[in-house]
Amino acid sequence: IPQDPSNQKCGRKKTVSFSSMPSEKKISSASDCISFMQAGCELKKVRPNSRIYNRFFTLDPDLQALRWEPSKKDLEKAKLDISAIKEIRLGKNTETFRNNGLADQISEDCALSVIHGENYESLDLVANSADVANIWVSGLRYLVSRSKQPLDLMESSHNTPRFAWLKTVFEAADVDGNGIMLEDTSVELIKKLNPTLKESKIRLKFKEIQKSKEKLTTRVTKEEFCEAFSELCTRPEVYFLLVQISKNKEYLDANDLMLFLEAEQGVTHITEEMCLDIIRRYELSQEGRLKGFLAIDGFTQYLLSPECDIFDPEHKKIVQDMTQPLSHYYINASHNTYLIEDQLRGPADINGYVRALKMSCRSIELDVCDGPDNEPIICNRNNMTSPLAFRNVIEVINKLAFFASEYPLILCLGNHCSVQQQKVVVQHMKRIFGNKLYTEAPLSSEVYLPSPEKLKMKIIVKGKKLPCDQDILEGEVTDEDEEAEISRRLSEDFSREPKLIWLCRELSDLVSLCKSVQYKDFETSMKAQNYWEMCSFSEAEASRIANEYPEDFVNYNKKFLSRVYPSAMRIDSSNLNPQDFWNCGCQIVAMNYQTPGPMMDLHTGWFLQNGGCGYVLRPSVMRDEVSYFSANTKGIVPGVSPQVLHVKIISGQNFPKPKGACAKGDVIDPYVCIEIHGIPADCTEQRTKTVQQNSDNPIFDESFEFQINLPELAMIRFVVLDDDYIGDEFIGQYTIPLECLQPGYRHIPLRSFVGDIMEHVTLFVHIAITNRSGGGKAQKRSLSVRIGKKAREYTMLRNTGLKTIDDIFKLAVHPLREATDMRENMQNAMVSVKELCGLPPIASLKQCILTLSSRLVSSDNVPSVTLCMKDAFPYLEPLGTVPDVQKKVLAAYDLMIQESRVLIETADITHDKIVQCQKAGMEFHEELHNLGTKEGLKGRKLSKAIESFAWNITVLK
Repeated sequence: IPQDPSNQKCGRKKTVSFSSMPSEKKISSASDCISFMQAGCELKKVRPNSRIYNRFFTLDPDLQALRWEPSKKDLEKAKLDISAIKEIRLGKNTETFRNNGLADQISEDCALSVIHGENYESLDLVANSADVANIWVSGLRYLVSRSKQPLDLMESSHNTPRFAWLKTVFEAADVDGNGIMLEDTSVELIKKLNPTLKESKIRLKFKEIQKSKEKLTTRVTKEEFCEAFSELCTRPEVYFLLVQISKNKEYLDANDLMLFLEAEQGVTHITEEMCLDIIRRYELSQEGRLKGFLAIDGFTQYLLSPECDIFDPEHKKIVQDMTQPLSHYYINASHNTYLIEDQLRGPADINGYVRALKMSCRSIELDVCDGPDNEPIICNRNNMTSPLAFRNVIEVINKLAFFASEYPLILCLGNHCSVQQQKVVVQHMKRIFGNKLYTEAPLSSEVYLPSPEKLKMKIIVKGKKLPCDQDILEGEVTDEDEEAEISRRLSEDFSREPKLIWLCRELSDLVSLCKSVQYKDFETSMKAQNYWEMCSFSEAEASRIANEYPEDFVNYNKKFLSRVYPSAMRIDSSNLNPQDFWNCGCQIVAMNYQTPGPMMDLHTGWFLQNGGCGYVLRPSVMRDEVSYFSANTKGIVPGVSPQVLHVKIISGQNFPKPKGACAKGDVIDPYVCIEIHGIPADCTEQRTKTVQQNSDNPIFDESFEFQINLPELAMIRFVVLDDDYIGDEFIGQYTIPLECLQPGYRHIPLRSFVGDIMEHVTLFVHIAITNRSGGGKAQKRSLSVRIGKKAREYTMLRNTGLKTIDDIFKLAVHPLREATDMRENMQNAMVSVKELCGLPPIASLKQCILTLSSRLVSSDNVPSVTLCMKDAFPYLEPLGTVPDVQKKVLAAYDLMIQESRVLIETADITHDKIVQCQKAGMEFHEELHNLGTKEGLKGRKLSKAIESFAWNITVLK
């Protein structure tokens, strides 16, 4: 991962997209699409035999047929009547594309297919850009739906609901009622309707319109006002989407919106009334609000609204179980909280605490030293110039401790005071915190720490403790680990004994659940460490352990808290990558909040989930007492369902110039980088093409696919950069946990380098998440070959070498295979229905049924099948003869119902068998050591057997 996005290039080779729009006129209506098609353009024609031809395609002036040349056929044959077209598909969704050897080199977003004739033959085409593909798809869909009612198209763009609304806006502002208006007034009016537009751009548009009409006056007529508004305020990508989901109208009714929300946006329990309510709130024209339709401007507003946020509103509340032991959560933690500059020279500043607590930080650091007049102070020991009174800091903490979260706050106390001032520290804390201080002695009968729920509104002190068995008022303890490491580093003498400090009994007694101890090795810890004791690891030490003993680190962190702090070598206060340590289950990874950048973005993004309360529950595979997990696994994580994330980067809105960009004047050349962070097997990044000189509404239209093996630990970071030969400059970013993504069409609010949301600066994307087996990368062979059983991957159980136990696990082998087969067969049957419906793997079943039903109804609205329930399963029975193409689809539908039936009727039995084996295996959990010793296993062999046992239990789970 690049350390600093501002001067690192992204992985992929740069490609530049020059928009192929004729003279840059934006598409804002159906007639624009049709004019473009009548002028014609070159498209590649794809044949099933892997051949690809360049042909020039045009639409007849009378809109009745599509023609192409050159062609071996005579002119009458090289054409396709619009009336013969059944459907138009965007993307590589036909047999030809799936079987063509060159399909891999064709971009999903530039491919389109025209399905025609009674046998549903396909004309498969590739455009030079996604823009052009969208124009042909939208234009043809419009013509097909309109072919039943011929319309004077050029006229129609002025009769749309949008124009009616714009006319009323114009008339309301035209006080004299002359039908003309000063240019300044028109500019103001458009700016009021769309505040993101620059004034210079609006003026330029009016100049263009006047020039094209060779007018001398600068007064604006109603028509010119409407034209300027349409060209300036129509986002073509939103227009194409509107046409697609409105079944080729230029507005949505409540029914269209309902299907869009269910099938695309993944919204459940939606009613028509809810859709009408959305229309009433977002439609701009009064007519639309009354009649219940949403035109392009209202639809654009709706897509930009918080209701379509990419962040799932469920996760803005506390959604995780908060009753697990403290050690089962990641905890939002800050390093050297009192600094707002770098750790070498920066002065202490109270705002460090204010900022951290307002960002729901739950572990903060206080380095306390002796101050004048017997008043302890907090300061950077490298810079004593502006110390803070300890008492003042505690008062601020007391005021804000539970401002952003009611869950426990941990104070990491670095004590460098004399015994005398330690007592003052204790007095202040007791007086100011009162009963918020948690000082109850831990129960030795317990095995785990209490839960965040149990510790609500409590402040926990982490620090050194005097031995309980000695009745002394003060004594010597080793110095805080981090300080010791720094002084050891500076003295270059690693063999030195750790420094000792004096500690008074009163301060020692404030520490209960978080007693600091020194880490030696896992073996010692697992035998001797108490659950209320915790170790701090330097970044270097934690990295070494994470690489050498990842499984042991995860197991250790199930029971104990680990704190990881940045290396003393990071004198610029740069941040470590928290993900490296979260992957091993470390709960408290201390971040330099004062240093923005990619690492802080990850940290902030991660703790947005679970209501932003500062606690995030770790994946169960990292909590369960008996479970196997290693962050370094190369592929599938046992016990976890892998997923495929599909991201389409559609467009950007209102990108600002990078801060400090000097050379290029006002233009920027943006591109988008998508980074996936998680376990190493999931980490990757990809980038879009660069769009030249467009910051207002650059269109990217590029699709990406990412395999995610451990979704619960994955995050996605969208970064927008300005492509510059000196070094790409940072424009904005947004980081979100995969679990918080909402599917469908979403706007992403971009954040600045220091993490502030930038107003009106967004990235428009489409998101879908599919199961690995159901989605994934389609191979090139046809479906029947692909679903062969041979290539199926079964997660294997491991031999422990202990006969009694292996015999139990052997009983699970068959049910496990059955379970995998049932799941895969079901998913494959669904994929095959999607493919035959001409839909991509990311389509929902709702979309499949919609497509299917439109095909099974003839042109005069007569259905060709009937739905009949047999044993409560919905089968489709043909009425009369059905063409071969439909037979194929019906057979696939039939198979899907069959597989569902198998799943529903046999899942419970198979499930019970697996649960039985897991229970039987778990009964030996306590006995493992003795059994192993009996069979003569010891040392590495014994731990291997225990690890295989945990692996098997995890797989069964």
